[in-house]
Amino acid sequence: MTQPPEPDPQATVIEGTAHNGKPCRIVDNTGAIPHTELEQLLEDLIAEKRFGLNALSATGSSAIKLGEPQFTHLQVGDDLYRFLLFPYEARLESF
Repeated sequence: MTQPPEPDPQATVIEGTAHNGKPCRIVDNTGAIPHTELEQLLEDLIAEKRFGLNALSATGSSAIKLGEPQFTHLQVGDDLYRFLLFPYEARLESF
């Protein structure tokens, strides 16, 4: 299982509890996203049960590795961020 790297020193970190009772968090490595936006995003991810182990292949192959991060992008206001979803951490980074 891939572990997320430590947050950057300027990162904003908001802690929560996933649907299964385990601790989860959202990390904004840019430090630029408003706190209220991050709180809402964390609440939405918890409500959608997005935290926990997934069984998707991050490489598109037929091999499945549990806990591999999912990658996409997310727009907040006019800015676009890289969005990485680890088993119990959501992370936003600059492109």
